[in-house]
Amino acid sequence: MIRVERVVKRYGTQVALDGIDLTIGAGEAFGLLGPNGAGKTTLVRLLATLARPDQGHLFVNGHDTVEAAAEVKRLIGVVFQENNLDRDLTPRQNLLFQARLHRLPGAETVVEAMLERIGLSDRADRPVNALSGGMRRRLVIGRALLTDPRVLLLDEPTTGLDPAIRRDLWGVIRAIRDQGCTVVLTTHYVEEAEALCDRVGILSRGCLAGLGAPSDLVARFGAARLEDVVVALGAGAAA
Repeated sequence: MIRVERVVKRYGTQVALDGIDLTIGAGEAFGLLGPNGAGKTTLVRLLATLARPDQGHLFVNGHDTVEAAAEVKRLIGVVFQENNLDRDLTPRQNLLFQARLHRLPGAETVVEAMLERIGLSDRADRPVNALSGGMRRRLVIGRALLTDPRVLLLDEPTTGLDPAIRRDLWGVIRAIRDQGCTVVLTTHYVEEAEALCDRVGILSRGCLAGLGAPSDLVARFGAARLEDVVVALGAGAAA
């Protein structure tokens, strides 16, 4: 579903991604781990067609993210860290605005189904400002799912939430994965990647330092836990 070929991205003299090669299968849940500045968000932005690589190519379902950006946008849903909901509107109004923006047929019916899917039917007509942080994140994810994307890109979707709310959101993400959507997740929470992802890629200084199933990486590096592998590779060790 996703193919990344020798991708390089620079910001001035800083190299954010340095020759990344990666494939992610259809229906796979894939996690991106690594320290701040490792290149996780940059890779998501490239996949989301919000930036262009300086070298290399990225493909989503065979479509080049630069040459066929419009096709890629029709295939993806994106959730970034920033909460850009209209807080003066209700969840229903936020979703209806998005549905009409994309000219979805039967917008009201689609929105009702999404409110049920993300567990907000009983709060659909309250102002967003009255919702908890976890509920707002559910709404942002639901908005990204309205167009029934083949790929969902999640950039640190649970950052800043308390552990109980984070685990509640894990259930939402698992359900999305189990329905066949390809999920790409960046996170600082190693336990989150272990709970949700089939495979993880560990980025260090713009390079892919480790790749595999969490349990395989732990065994390969003789570590007690995945967090130890992430710390070691994130500090610059080679896989």
